[in-house]
Amino acid sequence: MEYHWVLFSVWLQLTFQTDPDNAFRKTMVFSILTRAGDSASIPCLATDPGVVNLSLEPCHGGALPTGLHYVASLERGMVIFDTKKAFEGCYICTGRLGGAHVKSHHYDLSVRPVPDAAPVIEMREPKRVVLTRGQTLTLTCSTTNVNGDIKLKWAAPPGTQPAVENASRILTEPIKHVRSARLYINSVRTRDSGRYRCEGQNEKGINSESVWLDVYDRGFINLSPSDNGTVRVRAGESLSLHVDMEAYPKPHTFTWSFSGQQLRNTSDHVITTQNHQYRYNIVLRLVRLKMSESGVYTFYASNGDATVNQSFSVYVISKPEIVSHEGPVDGQVRCVAKGYPAPQITWYYCEQPYMRCSHQMNATQEEQDIVTVTLLSPSFGKTEVESRLNITTGRFHTLECVATVEGVQAYTLFSISERTVPHELFTPLLIGFVSAAALLCVILIVLFYKYLQKPKYQIQWKVIEGIHGNNYVYIDPTQLPYDHQWEFPRDKLRFGKTLGSGAFGKVVEATAYGMSKADTVMTVAVKMLKPSAHATEKEALMSELKVLSYLGNHMNIVNLLGACTVGGPTLVITEYCCFGDLLNFLRRKRETFFCSKLGDDCYYRNVMLQRGTATAGDSRNGYVDMRPSVTGVLPNGFSSEKRRSMRKAGGSSSEPDVVSEMLHEDGLSLDTEDLLSFSYQVAKGMDFLASKNCIHRDLAARNILLTQGRVAKICDFGLARDITTDSNYVVKGNARLPVKWMSPESIFECVYTFESDVWSYGILLWEIFSLGSSPYPGIPVDSKFYKMIKEGYRMDAPEFAPSEMYEIMRSCWEADPFKRPSFSKVVERIEQQLSDTTKHIYLNFSSKFPVTMGPQGTSVDQGTQNANVLHLNSVGSSNASTQPLLASASDDVFLEEMGTRLRVHRV
Repeated sequence: MEYHWVLFSVWLQLTFQTDPDNAFRKTMVFSILTRAGDSASIPCLATDPGVVNLSLEPCHGGALPTGLHYVASLERGMVIFDTKKAFEGCYICTGRLGGAHVKSHHYDLSVRPVPDAAPVIEMREPKRVVLTRGQTLTLTCSTTNVNGDIKLKWAAPPGTQPAVENASRILTEPIKHVRSARLYINSVRTRDSGRYRCEGQNEKGINSESVWLDVYDRGFINLSPSDNGTVRVRAGESLSLHVDMEAYPKPHTFTWSFSGQQLRNTSDHVITTQNHQYRYNIVLRLVRLKMSESGVYTFYASNGDATVNQSFSVYVISKPEIVSHEGPVDGQVRCVAKGYPAPQITWYYCEQPYMRCSHQMNATQEEQDIVTVTLLSPSFGKTEVESRLNITTGRFHTLECVATVEGVQAYTLFSISERTVPHELFTPLLIGFVSAAALLCVILIVLFYKYLQKPKYQIQWKVIEGIHGNNYVYIDPTQLPYDHQWEFPRDKLRFGKTLGSGAFGKVVEATAYGMSKADTVMTVAVKMLKPSAHATEKEALMSELKVLSYLGNHMNIVNLLGACTVGGPTLVITEYCCFGDLLNFLRRKRETFFCSKLGDDCYYRNVMLQRGTATAGDSRNGYVDMRPSVTGVLPNGFSSEKRRSMRKAGGSSSEPDVVSEMLHEDGLSLDTEDLLSFSYQVAKGMDFLASKNCIHRDLAARNILLTQGRVAKICDFGLARDITTDSNYVVKGNARLPVKWMSPESIFECVYTFESDVWSYGILLWEIFSLGSSPYPGIPVDSKFYKMIKEGYRMDAPEFAPSEMYEIMRSCWEADPFKRPSFSKVVERIEQQLSDTTKHIYLNFSSKFPVTMGPQGTSVDQGTQNANVLHLNSVGSSNASTQPLLASASDDVFLEEMGTRLRVHRV
């Protein structure tokens, strides 16, 4: 104990050096640097052992940082444990000596951060790089560290001589030290192939990333082996042909051909391409194969240095069919069948007359006296087989010939029982009379059936007169008055070419003399019925005339100009739209479409130069992925300014050079702003119809017409379209309906509302931004389609749609009709996306419609006309929908009676 006491006494003498002016010892150390996680000592040593209440405080007062723990000692000062970056700052030591408050000098604490792990290396290039000899190699790697103690370097394969450039910088908030190293070889050689490794090292260790370089003398295309070069598939089923390959540089040509003819991307032949780095997967999907599509399908690819092809032999398995049968003649029967593969023909005897023998328990299969030969065996297609059998007379009455292909059968029956010989004269006369009578009955039945099935022409637009709860009263167009001031002299019309023809009538281009003024000449469109039209069709055309006169004029509908109702067949005179319907216009402009809104997600597409690749038809998932390319100028030298100026000049039909301007304007390219303009104009037109309480029921690109200035006008083109031959109209019940454009409530409940028109408008937007592709590409209208609609499946974004427009489409396709936006809301949303130039152009056009044009050029004040039109909010209460439900009384929604009251229960 004495030994320890002596040591302690000596230590006290060395530690405390009393200074009456300074409670803490003077020192030259005012900055303390430590590493994060280590302990830091602040050397505020007391000069007097009487200093008590020793503590650490921030220089500017306040509380210590959260988590800062320290130990105070007169001999060692302040020791802070487990330092963190947040502890950095200015500190002082305080205490009390002789009752007085004392404090030390300021000390600045700096904490040097320490990384948690070895550095993470980031590479700009993929794991594998392929180049051809003479090209430049550039590899860049980078890493970050919390402090400057970081190293970065490249390790190249032996024998290579790359140049390396290093760079560093410091980022703030938070502070990070960034290192990058760029390796480059100006002209690579084949011996430069190998692994290039970038290594980074910090206090926690070493990490690395590598790139493998392959240098080839020239470009290449390597096809992966295919084990399905020969494929068999049943007729009506779909088939996908896959080609996998590796190529460098990227192939500029991908084509599929069938029997020497190049295939295009259609709903029947869907071509998709996917790639990852240098690997490509190209798929040709053959939808619902037909027998005529058996044959050789060949894929071609070329990148300038290499050209390859791969072929697939596709055999379509067909059902067997009996082509002909003869006999018994001279004790022999003959049966000819065809199908693929070659049908197997078997023969069966049985006692029951006119019944299939092969289904009888006591049937006898004949295996002798059979001669079977192949009559026709093409490389692809149906094989024709003939089988002859020498029959045996006896107890059997019936002989059956059965042709079998892949478990599917076709058959024909022969009667081989002995028959009595009738009178030579009576039998032919009786047979002749009976046959003639039967044939006459069949003809009459067929004619009567066709008459009943013949579709009736009716105007699709419906106008509501009033709503009382769930009861809806419709305006009967036949009861609307007709103002004879609309009459126009027939002798002042000169008819030209037919613009469209359908089952009921046609639309003809005509020249009207003195339509608005005595000396004016105007090109118009004239609707007329065929001479064979019935009274119902004539009444329907007159109803259409009355509805058009009732609605009034608007810039974005095809407006009524006049009519001829006396002295001959009814003629309805409307505006002439020189560019035809929007659907064919978009398809015609695919080849010169210029995408100006989507940035890196699109490029100028010249389909004429891409005949071998996927076209702008039906795209991914179904759809072709867009890829960026080098920015170019507009085709044919048409700038955006020229296109805008042409639009500004459009619509001035009195100018002498209007024909040349129309031809010039039709030659202009199409861009995204045009698509937005079409969408906006149709929404404006539909908003106008909704304000008139009118429901369209067949809104689609085929029912939108374009005129000068690319002004879009809504119409009902049913008169000039034969829906019995139009694939867009599908038989449902006893009507033909445009199912792919219809809302779920219209399909399944026969309910038509403004909201169902909004759904159809969403499909129209998809048509516009896919440049005229058919909706739901590759999907037939069948039970699977109806199930997908019920389960909420919706189409992906079309190829050229901005994200904002696709959001509008999705909102139009809400399953709940009341969640869909109104047309006025759609107009507002699209208007936000239009450029100022387009808005200005539209305002200029709309300024030409300050009032509604009445009969023969007279003006009617819009307010006066609207005085008799009450805009319906569709319900009687404020918390209900703002738009009405219309329900058809039967499945045949196109034959719905007007002027009736219908009750609709909303679930």
